Amino acid sequence: MTEGIEVEHLEVGDDGPRPPRAAVGSHRIQEEMFGRVFDRNVINRIWAFVQPYNSQMVIAVVAVLIFTGSQLVIPLIIRYAIDNGMASGAGDYGVLGWSVMLFCLAILVNYAASYVQEVVVGKAAENVLFDIRRAMFAHLQRVSLGFMDKTEVGRLMSRLQGDVNSMQEFLETSVLSVGDIVLLIGIVVAMLWLDFRLGLLTLSVMPVLLFVRIIWLPRARVAFMAAHEANSVTNGALAEAIHGVRAVQGMDRQHVNFTLYDDKANANLRAHLRAAKFAQVMVPIVDSLTGVAMAVVIVVGGTMVLNADLEVGVMVAFLFYIQRFFDPIRSLTMQYSVMQRAMASGQRLIEVLDVNVDVEDAPNATVLGRDMDGSVELRDVTFGYNPGQPVLRKVDFKVEPGETVALVGPTGSGKSSVMALIHRFYDVQEGQVLVGGHDVRQLTQDSLGQQVAMVLQEPYLFTGTVFENIRYNKATASLEDVIKAAKAVGAHDFIAALDDGYETQLGERGGNLSLGQRQLISFARALVADAKILVLDEATANVDSNTELLIQKALIMLLEGRTGLVIAHRLATIRGADKIVVLQNGEIVETGSHSELMAGGGLYSKLYNLNYASFDDIPDEATIASPEART
Repeated sequence: MTEGIEVEHLEVGDDGPRPPRAAVGSHRIQEEMFGRVFDRNVINRIWAFVQPYNSQMVIAVVAVLIFTGSQLVIPLIIRYAIDNGMASGAGDYGVLGWSVMLFCLAILVNYAASYVQEVVVGKAAENVLFDIRRAMFAHLQRVSLGFMDKTEVGRLMSRLQGDVNSMQEFLETSVLSVGDIVLLIGIVVAMLWLDFRLGLLTLSVMPVLLFVRIIWLPRARVAFMAAHEANSVTNGALAEAIHGVRAVQGMDRQHVNFTLYDDKANANLRAHLRAAKFAQVMVPIVDSLTGVAMAVVIVVGGTMVLNADLEVGVMVAFLFYIQRFFDPIRSLTMQYSVMQRAMASGQRLIEVLDVNVDVEDAPNATVLGRDMDGSVELRDVTFGYNPGQPVLRKVDFKVEPGETVALVGPTGSGKSSVMALIHRFYDVQEGQVLVGGHDVRQLTQDSLGQQVAMVLQEPYLFTGTVFENIRYNKATASLEDVIKAAKAVGAHDFIAALDDGYETQLGERGGNLSLGQRQLISFARALVADAKILVLDEATANVDSNTELLIQKALIMLLEGRTGLVIAHRLATIRGADKIVVLQNGEIVETGSHSELMAGGGLYSKLYNLNYASFDDIPDEATIASPEART
């Protein structure tokens, strides 16, 4: 399903992005590029979110029908007042009195029905959109990381916001469309009933309108969709620029990035101007046809009145109906663009909701308890992110309970993939990954996450307080627990020095802290989680030697009674491991202790001499992961 998320490539013309020319003349190509004008699948899927609010929608439809009926009856009341209350010259005050009362009653009913349908439709639409957003957010929390790796954040944000907003506009106007259609039919029936000849003459302008719409609809549809896609592309570029602002400023790319974004923003502007042009072109046409129809009624109807072939009240009613006749046509024309955007947005929302959740709990999955032994084992594991392109091949090793194992290898050898499989971010293609003696595919993801704590190279902190971030994986942790963990990893002093201490609000991703401080907080978070297995994926790569010295000392407590898996380029962490597993091209090429592998003269010793030795800046006494230090 990820293909549906990719950016559709549009030609860019002087007036903005647009599809290849063939799309304008080919209905099939248009459907392939932009979806259908009326997509039954989209309607059915969105209707599932509407169904819980059926009663509200029924009330809204009834209110719309009453509102429409009151609009239809007002010209008839006026006609009755003129022909029966004023035609005699002297006037019938009784008829006029009743006419005024009926007119006022119709206005009150019109107002009440309009109020009810606006309030009820608005409430129902907001509830539906809330449910859609909640469903999409919940689904995106569960989709495979493979999908997230291939999908731009800006594109997803565009769907969660822009596309959902398009659905809101559609839901709020769809009920009104029912009223417009009923009003249009009612006006036609009323005019033909009042005077069949004048009614047919008035409707003679309709072929012109139909001809214009036949020419306008496909072109307008393409313009609307091109604007929709251009907006999505612009949002994606904006999100990327914001997330990468540090790199942009660091490489002095501000002007280049501004030019690139400016091009996309200008293309977006041209696309929306083009869409607006098509959206508004029907308004003057409809207004002109309204004027023509009214002129026909005045000339022909006036002649008929002078010849006593038509009552004055009927002619006045005709003028009111003609004025109202083109209002629903104008409204439906505008609602067409709303529906078109909604169909495209609905399709895009469904694409997200239909993304496969590759990693799910098996039926009757086992809950991994705290009493599990903490062992980790990979049995003949073969895994790849793309079919036919394995990054791990027949990987087989075991980490005993309480043991610390380091994974070493060149970039792209599969070290981080091993860590991802242990936490079951992905499922293996072949073999097994076992935690506590259980295949991770037979464990509940919640319980696995509680017993496997990860500290990544780039710590991710959330908007909130320091206290909330440290206890993020254990909401029941008290302030005392958080302070104890912070002291253990050497983070307490700098936290206490902050303006509000543990209640200090962190910016997005903890941007108001240094990288070393953010990493210390992530270590404190792992300690508070109190998991049996600790996974360190380059967790000390971005901290200075003094900070790492604090971390190395803190890990004595952190690793006590826990199983540790470490990816690191710092010699102090690697050489102190109970066992070192060396990976190359997704295969294990060496296994042993630091001294054994150095004596063997294989890949590990070469990597050490080329890379790791330069990082040997931590005193021997700080090598806390070694068996000697732990004893």
